[in-house]
Parts: sequence; structure tokens; C-alpha cells
Amino acid sequence: MMKNRKRDNYMSLKILIGGLFILVFGFGCQIDQSRPNIILIMGDDIGFSDIGAYGSEIKTPNLDLLAQEGIRFSTFYNMSKCNPTRSSLLTGLYKGGEGAVSMAGLLKQNGYQTMMSGKEHFDEWVPEYCRVEENFDERFYFWINTEFFIPPDGVFDNPFIYNGKELTVDEIDYEREPFFKTDVFVDYALRWLNEKENDPFFLYLPFHAAHYPLQARPEDIEKYIDVYKQGWDQLRDERYDRLLEMGLIPEKAKLSTPTDNIHQRRRGVQEGTSKGDLIPKYRPWDSLTDIEKEELGLEMAVFAAMVDRMDQNIGRVIDWLKEHNELDNTIILYLSDNGSCPYDSNVDLSVPPGPAHSYRTLSAAWANLGNTPFRYFKQFGHEGGSHTQLIVHWPEGIEARGEITDQPGHVVDIFPTILDIAGINYPQTYQGYPSIELHGSSLLPVLQGEQREEPGFFISGNGEPFRMFRKGKWKIVRANNDSWELYDLEEDPTETKDLAFQMPEVLSRMEQSYLLAKEQLNWKN
Repeated sequence: MMKNRKRDNYMSLKILIGGLFILVFGFGCQIDQSRPNIILIMGDDIGFSDIGAYGSEIKTPNLDLLAQEGIRFSTFYNMSKCNPTRSSLLTGLYKGGEGAVSMAGLLKQNGYQTMMSGKEHFDEWVPEYCRVEENFDERFYFWINTEFFIPPDGVFDNPFIYNGKELTVDEIDYEREPFFKTDVFVDYALRWLNEKENDPFFLYLPFHAAHYPLQARPEDIEKYIDVYKQGWDQLRDERYDRLLEMGLIPEKAKLSTPTDNIHQRRRGVQEGTSKGDLIPKYRPWDSLTDIEKEELGLEMAVFAAMVDRMDQNIGRVIDWLKEHNELDNTIILYLSDNGSCPYDSNVDLSVPPGPAHSYRTLSAAWANLGNTPFRYFKQFGHEGGSHTQLIVHWPEGIEARGEITDQPGHVVDIFPTILDIAGINYPQTYQGYPSIELHGSSLLPVLQGEQREEPGFFISGNGEPFRMFRKGKWKIVRANNDSWELYDLEEDPTETKDLAFQMPEVLSRMEQSYLLAKEQLNWKN
């Protein structure tokens, strides 16, 4: 737990910020070269314990370094799925519409050079004026999902767009053969950094790793080829022990049992359907044949290789910052869009995962490993889907380096945090509409070693069938349109004991609080 103490130089920092930043109402502030650069990095379908700084055996030395020199959040919520998380992250809203404000657009209008390289995926409610094309000076992106290697037929599932132009395979620039998407994202980002005319800059790197299809460079897979022959049961126990030792989970956090965790939806089955469409996928590792262990071990080795490659590319960005003396005055934030993904989107099980001609997804039992110690997965409002990492690194702005805070946060808190750090006022109007008030609050007090006032509630889960609502220590959540479950997260952080029938008064009070919160947010569905 981070100590609740004031930083020795807190007042000095506030005076410095006051002297450096020119605060304005609306747009058009002067460029101040002393304002921090901002790098926002997002992993895709990477579970709570899938990086080294959060207990994994996967090698992520660069993320680990950011954690050791920055702050780790032990409780940080997303929106449980790619598109709602990205939508909430870049607007600061659980849900909105006209009147939403673009984080990147506001930074751009206030003197930041804005760059994005990675995955675009927004909910329908996000206005066009908040999307990529209007808000990033430099942009290389694709929509939703596409392969990591160039497919054998030379045609990606979704095209890449560079500054408004759809690129053919031959038009994409990349430094290393063969083309590998994670590397290419950073190739473009580093080019822009080398060509930028001035600071400050905002770089958004929403990686696609380690979303399916499971594809990775052979040399990265080789590092893990024997690691996962130990199996998901042993590795899950080991991750759990490391999380306890690190202090990222409390002693009260029991390791959830896999038998109530493992279901895998068939390809094409939509959320909210009956449980008959969910296929049980857990078996004890010791019950598998040697051939099954070999095949499944390779599957997780490829996933690990994808995370490893993402970390290597984060290292390339860190190296650039060091070489250009920009690291100390750059705030780097890393998070994941949701928990690990168990859904069966395999195209051909006869082709092993890894190469360009494969299209494979992660088994539910491995996804359960990624979400250690929690229950359930991506899309679910349970902690396994909604609770992932946040690492913040900022040498000039964080005193309590290497510490872990147990103060909870949410992706809607990132926008107000960045505005607070950059000294930018949130506008009253935007693109001709009255601005919707931000739904989160700044995490800057936490970064400064202070106790922030905890938000009144947190919301997550992919739509109403998987909704979760947390208020203080209490949480209600439903799975696949079932009845509400009730948990006391102080006593039961991994949701092993549903109190809904035992404490109906609390359940009713939480349901009413959720309805009031939706009314407060003008959230109609």
C-alpha cells in the first residue's frame, strides 16, 4: 500500500507548475516547452498477471523498469472490452454522445503535437469529431482486428490507414523483415518523434498485442517453448504466490477455483445468449495427454512471445527518450483494455499458432492464467474482465517511485489526470456542443503520494448483460444477463462468495445506486 504522506517538495512542485503553465479558459494557450510529454500505451487482451511487474513469468523488462521507477496501481478498472475501453479512455466518459470532448483534440488545440500508431476501435456513441482523423497530427492505424504478419494472400482483414490514406501492403514502410505489426507501429512512432519540430508531444500507442490471431516471431516463441509445458495449474499457483509477495493483492485474496471460471464461447455466438452456447474448457493439466500438452504449451508460448515483443518495442521508445534527454519530462502510462480473452475464434485447428498462415486463439484455461487470481474474462464485469494494470512513470513528477497504491482508479480518470498534469482547462463547449462533464477525476494526488477522494462509483462490463457497478467496498455484477451478484471486495477481492441472497437489503441499495448513477450520467441504456 502506498503511504499516505505528503511529498517533501509538494509545494515547490505546485509553484513550479504554476509558473510554467499558462492556464486558459477554452483553447489556444501558448506553447510552453516545459510541459511534460505524454505517452499513453495500451495492451490488448492482456490479463492482470500477464506482465512481469504483475507476477508473470513472461519477460517484460521494460514495463518492469517503468513500474520499478514509477507507480503501480493494484486496483484499476477498464470497460471490459476493446471498444468501450478505448471510447472511455479518449473521452473521459463511461458513455456519451454529442458534447463529448476528444483528449487528443484538446491536447492538440493546446499546443501538443499529437501522434497515434495502433488500433482504432470506438463505440457507436463516440462522435466522428472525437475519432482519429481530426485529432492526431500523425496517424497510422487500422480498425478492430487484423493479422500481425502479412497474410499469404497479401490482403489484411482490415486495411491500414496512414494520415487519411488507405495503404496497400507494398506502401507500408517497415524496418525489419518480415513485416510484424507490433514492430511497425513503433517504426512509425519513432519516425514521427525524430521529425517532430518541438515539444510537448502526445503519443498514443494502442498495441494490438496480444489479441488473436496468435502470431509471433519464431525467435520470440523459442524463449517460451518449454515454459508452458508446466501447465496452467502450476503456473497459476506460481503467479498467485508472486502477486501476494509483491503486495499487488491482499492476503484475503483467495485464488479463485478454475472449475467456476472456464467457459469458452463458440465463434460467432453473441453476448447475452444462453449458457448452452458456452463450452466448458477446463481440465486439470495432469489429465492431458503428452500430445495435448505439447500443442497447448505452444499456444501459450506464442501468446507470451507477443507480449514479449510488445515490451521490446516499448523499450525502443524508452531508448529514444533517453537518447534525446526526454525521459525525465515525459509521463508514460501503460494499461490494458480488458482481461485475457477466452473466446473461440479459431479458423483452422490443424494449423498450429505462430506463423502468418495460422489464425488461432487462446484457450480459456490459459486466459484464466492471465487473469490470476480473478474470475472470468474479457467482456465480464467480474474482476477477471474489468481489473487490469496501470503503470505510471514520470521521473519529474512522481516522488514515491517503485511503490504500489491500492487506491482504485478507472480509465475515465486518465483524461482528467492528463489535463491536470498538462495545465489545460476542460472546455465548456466543444465542436459547437455544450461539453459533457468528465465522469472521472484526476489521479495526480495519487502520483504525488496523496490520498485522493475516491469516486462515488465505478462502472464496467460489456453492456448490460455483463454490467458491474462498484460503490465503496460493495460491488454488484451480472454474468450473461443472469441475476445480480453481490460482493464485499474488502473481505473477498476475488469474488468467491456471492452475498446476494444473504444480504438482500445491501443488494437492493446497490441496485438503486446504480440506477441513480445512470440517471446522473444521462445513460439511457
